[in-house]
Amino acid sequence: MKKILVANRGEIALRVMRSAKEMGIATVAIYSEADRLAPFVKYADEAVCIGPPPSSQSYLMGDKIIAICKELNVDGIHPGYGFLSENAEFARKVKANRLTLIGPSPEAMEIMGDKLSAKNAARAYNIPMVPGTEGAVSDPEEAKRTALVVGLPILIKASAGGGGKGMRIVETMDELEEQMNRAISEAISSFGDGAVFIERYVAGPRHIEIQVLADNHGNVVHLFERECSIQRRHQKVIEEAPSAILTPALRSAMGTSACDVARACNYSGVGTVEFLVDENLNYYFLEMNTRLQVEHPVSEMITGIDLVKEQIKVARNEKLSFTQEDLSINGHSLEVRVYAEDPKNNFLPDIGKLATYRRPSGPGVRVDDGMDEGMEIPIYYDPMIAKLITHGKDREEAIQRMVRAIDDYQISGCETTLPFCKWAIQHEAFVSGKFDTHFVKKYFTPEVLDQFEPNEEKVAAIAALRHLLLQTESSENGASIPEQSNWSKNRRFA
Repeated sequence: MKKILVANRGEIALRVMRSAKEMGIATVAIYSEADRLAPFVKYADEAVCIGPPPSSQSYLMGDKIIAICKELNVDGIHPGYGFLSENAEFARKVKANRLTLIGPSPEAMEIMGDKLSAKNAARAYNIPMVPGTEGAVSDPEEAKRTALVVGLPILIKASAGGGGKGMRIVETMDELEEQMNRAISEAISSFGDGAVFIERYVAGPRHIEIQVLADNHGNVVHLFERECSIQRRHQKVIEEAPSAILTPALRSAMGTSACDVARACNYSGVGTVEFLVDENLNYYFLEMNTRLQVEHPVSEMITGIDLVKEQIKVARNEKLSFTQEDLSINGHSLEVRVYAEDPKNNFLPDIGKLATYRRPSGPGVRVDDGMDEGMEIPIYYDPMIAKLITHGKDREEAIQRMVRAIDDYQISGCETTLPFCKWAIQHEAFVSGKFDTHFVKKYFTPEVLDQFEPNEEKVAAIAALRHLLLQTESSENGASIPEQSNWSKNRRFA
């Protein structure tokens, strides 16, 4: 594999290209007109504009992507995450055109892409499941009978769903039919598939996922767990590895179950098996994501394994170079997602221009991003600016480093999730490890971020000091004094 095309954009495109470059593999970027000046476009060895900004006219144009690959003699396609990364039809077309998709087979994508078929596959290995229906439900009377068996409250979920879409909690029988109809309607609107199923609602759950890696020679390993319970709108915003609550015995059991899920669909490459863990530390299979996860860096930090390189090696039909016994946990890692969102306004997107953009650095700090100062944040895509990752010898040091890194991160021009993340990781519930997926609902109100607002007096003092230093330096060098920059007013104390 001498040349790969990265069928994605932003930070993940740049992250994939960096690993490919270290392996001596040339890279091709595709980009929309909105991403013409993006860092990943400049970093690639070759770049092709694929279309207008909307993803339906650019990053989702599978046939056009394949045509570019053939024109430029590309060997493989790395889909990143999102867009076409879990599209079985695209995977089949890639294979039919004698190209290599750096990911699992289309059959594995199909099995795990539907929550019902995923559960059916996992049952063959006796993976723990949340009590509920084994198939799709459309009849309210059948739903009521199921609710009586598993007990209220229940959760209605879209079979093809994700991100909280097509999901409804039902606490009383009186609201079941209405909530079911809403779930079906939303499932059809979001996924084109109205199939829903019912599970017992797990109170106070933890969202814990296991990173798995499998080759084409029957070898499957796991790279331990990630804790992803801090979420807003059912979407993750803070992740860490390892989890603060897993015992060695539970970690081993969940790891074995995750590897069995991979075996259940003859999986190949990097994937993530997601579980719910209840207050009694019982775990239940949730779903499998057949791609690289946004939060994969925390697993890389505690294992020393480059997951993108491993994806490429598996795609080249290489055997895994290590066994489960070779893997161990080194320290602790945190990731916060830096979104252009306003936490004080229900985390709504706050698209704008990055007037100031200064990355943090120092020991144990990693920034995966795809933006530069002065760039506009496109309205057409997910509003994530960056992923900020820290690593320490233990959880306490990883948290302390994250607080420091957030303080050092300078962003202006839009609101971001950085103040929320700084507040969250210092909250007593997070520090103690006693939190669940309802963390935001239980503890967060916009008012708690008031203490993180920019301190105007501090800004003014820094600006005055900087102005004095510039005057002194200019006088010593005999140069003219430059006008004061926007630095002081743009400085954001997160």
